Amino acid sequence: MTSDKKNISLLADLAIKSGISNIVISPGSRNAPIILSFANRSEVKAFSIIDERSAAFFALGLALKTGKPVAIACTSGSAVLNYASAISEAYYQHVPLLIITADRPEMLVDIGDGQTIRQKDVFSNFVKSSYQLSENIDAKEQFNNTEEIINKALNACLLPEPGPVHINIPFAEPIYGTTDEIVSGKFSNNLDLPKPTDTSTINDIIETFNSSKKVMIIAGQNRPDEELNTLLCELSGNSNTVILTETTSNLYCEDFIDTIDNVVSAIPAEEAELFKPDILISFGGQVVSKMIKKFLRNNKPENHWHISPSGESMDSYFSLTEAVIFNITDFLSLLEIHSSSTTSMYSEIWKLKRESVDKRKKQFLSKVEYSDLKVFETILNIIPSDSVLHLGNSTPVRYSQLFGSDPTIEYNSNRGVSGIDGQISTYVGYSFGSDNLNILITGDLGFLYDSNGLMNHYLKPNLKIIVINNQGGGIFRFIPGPDTTPNLEEFFEAKHQWDSKYICKAFGVEYLKAENIVQIKDALPKFLKSENGPALLEIFTPSDKNGIILREYFKFIRVGKKD
Repeated sequence: MTSDKKNISLLADLAIKSGISNIVISPGSRNAPIILSFANRSEVKAFSIIDERSAAFFALGLALKTGKPVAIACTSGSAVLNYASAISEAYYQHVPLLIITADRPEMLVDIGDGQTIRQKDVFSNFVKSSYQLSENIDAKEQFNNTEEIINKALNACLLPEPGPVHINIPFAEPIYGTTDEIVSGKFSNNLDLPKPTDTSTINDIIETFNSSKKVMIIAGQNRPDEELNTLLCELSGNSNTVILTETTSNLYCEDFIDTIDNVVSAIPAEEAELFKPDILISFGGQVVSKMIKKFLRNNKPENHWHISPSGESMDSYFSLTEAVIFNITDFLSLLEIHSSSTTSMYSEIWKLKRESVDKRKKQFLSKVEYSDLKVFETILNIIPSDSVLHLGNSTPVRYSQLFGSDPTIEYNSNRGVSGIDGQISTYVGYSFGSDNLNILITGDLGFLYDSNGLMNHYLKPNLKIIVINNQGGGIFRFIPGPDTTPNLEEFFEAKHQWDSKYICKAFGVEYLKAENIVQIKDALPKFLKSENGPALLEIFTPSDKNGIILREYFKFIRVGKKD
């Protein structure tokens, strides 16, 4: 059974043929044809999530896990706008989403009809492409045109890089009609892709790389990739090359600098020239570290190449020479094959700085009092191997960078736009598609903001949430500015006395609580057991001390002693 609306019946047929097997639907009436066309197909797993904002983030997490496009579908009007946050995150994080929005016929827009807004191209700033299907496709020309549009949309979800694509569909009443006759089309994966950067340019880059004594490669956010990891590890053996990574890069090698903020914060102005690269090669998504951005903006490389299949101009450091259209693994393979030995101390000075900073870090942590910093050290040392660790914005993902990467753990975070909205929902979607233990570390505001991410039927036993409750937005006690205003507690930090206990009770999630290191260590074994079902551990920390201690930490690792 399917809808008797031929446009959506054709879309469902082609979507399934393209490999889409998951759709997240939010209840409504105008989207009845979408529900009838997808939810009744055996090839598709249909999820029902009430809140469109949460539903879209759930789909984002599921798409991250599967690496395949996930469809989302909602009714008309303001429901559509609730998708915007997740769509923008998907766009900047390169996650494939097929957004299907039901609409009123065009003649009903802007005449006072209920649940009607201007939906056509509503997400144009945050999607790879946007389309609207014809209401009637009975004529051959209309059918062929609609088939072509749908194929373009489905292909754009994945190529040349993944991302969200929007299809808006006006439906005239009646909208609940059904038929057993599926409208079938031909799926075609033909798509005009950008031409790779020419061979001569690549050869010039390789030649410049080989002649330089100071090369820096920065990895932004990436999915785990064993081949990429191996290539970078081999390149890190070159004396002229340093590789900078973060936990969210999902790359690990002993020679990588994976605690960027620790190391960069300890570079005095008089040594900046030693650490400044002549060549910068970047790839991947967002880089968390504001310190490396500031350092490279103040100490610009002579050449900066950003490598991506789409040729996006990611000029994070205000020094981009050229956006190179190339698969990063293929590019690094060429670089590794043709690289020649260059005598340099560049890699060594970065490693020596890291070693000296690590010693001071251990010294500081051995004496630091109870705080967010001490809590993160404790938690990160106990995370089981083969876990998936989801890091919330803003402070959790930043604290994790201070402790480096564990090669047995996969790291995820919504760092496309870096908002706190949708953290729970994304994590629940990801964990639903995963058999591993999934642990989310989030702040109290991030959890409370998206607590209805637990309001669905897809919570698995592998789902574990750690809430660091410092009674407000702890980041605002650390970043310069808010802490010096009289509005800190009310308007920046959003000071509160709420906890998560009764939210957990409402949604059937086991609740545990800790207020010191001993209690944390006692609670974690029980908390981490999958057989106990979904669980949340709320850890309370002193809001008035966290920012002060973090500032002391960076001061200590810079100078080696407290004043």
